[in-house]
Amino acid sequence: MQRYASLARILSLALLWGSGFLWIKISLNGLIPTQLLFARLALGAATLLVVLRIHGERLPTARTTWAHLAAAALVANVIPYLLFAIAEQEVDSAVAGMLNATTPLWTMTLAYVTYQTRQLSALQALGLVLGLVGTLLIFSPWNLGTQFTSRGAVLCLIAAFSYAVSYLYMARYLLSTDNSPLALSAAQLLMATGLAAFMLPMSDGLRVPSWRIDTTASIVILGILGTGLAYVLNYRIISEDGPVVASVVVYLLPVVAVLLGMLVLGERLTGSALLGMVVVLAGVAIARRRAPQANGTSARTTADTPEATR
Repeated sequence: MQRYASLARILSLALLWGSGFLWIKISLNGLIPTQLLFARLALGAATLLVVLRIHGERLPTARTTWAHLAAAALVANVIPYLLFAIAEQEVDSAVAGMLNATTPLWTMTLAYVTYQTRQLSALQALGLVLGLVGTLLIFSPWNLGTQFTSRGAVLCLIAAFSYAVSYLYMARYLLSTDNSPLALSAAQLLMATGLAAFMLPMSDGLRVPSWRIDTTASIVILGILGTGLAYVLNYRIISEDGPVVASVVVYLLPVVAVLLGMLVLGERLTGSALLGMVVVLAGVAIARRRAPQANGTSARTTADTPEATR
């Protein structure tokens, strides 16, 4: 029974996070990227604050923690959320989901470059090489004029890189504090909402949006479920099933994004792009095996637990 419950949680989280690219695409029918960013973060923060109150927990109080939360909110929420929203004005939601699958590869590469992972085994090196080959297959630069050679695809890749930076930053400066993951997530989304609000006047974000039914429904789902309640579900998986089980979600996100893009929006992808996605995920699976310890936090844990980022 416990196995089925664990599977249900994993599939639910994969659906919530993997469908995020679809909801972004639909939300753009009535919102500009900065409006989408603010609405998503505000709804997610409000949801987590309610959950925090129900659990009787409080937000962090240390000024140093809030300073690190501001930095984490920038690289884990504001930058990638905004870049994906801008990118999906030009590329399909499935394309965004596939390029997001490169995040663990950037995370492990950065961990090695910044010495948070002290050594790289031959197996991990093979995995990283496979990941880069898969990324090349996805982009297929020899097929000029495709979505993968557009500005939008580059923005998706930068967003994935920003996620990777956030993993390492939070592992180093936030996960070692005395605050619970729920409190940190609520505070981080609250800080990210403030940063997004600051951007609205500078990007014509104060104009009245087009509140279409599909736009409204999509942003509510993306904010409350995909950005708020998904965090709670993620932490429950980590606490009850462990980070290794939680890492399975990473493999399912691009699959969900591609399937929903095809079924709901009628998006079509090339065979080389789909092959590239498979190679990337295979590379991630290989590179994550037996990751060495670094500063008390293993590269595997850092890359495998997508806390407070999506």
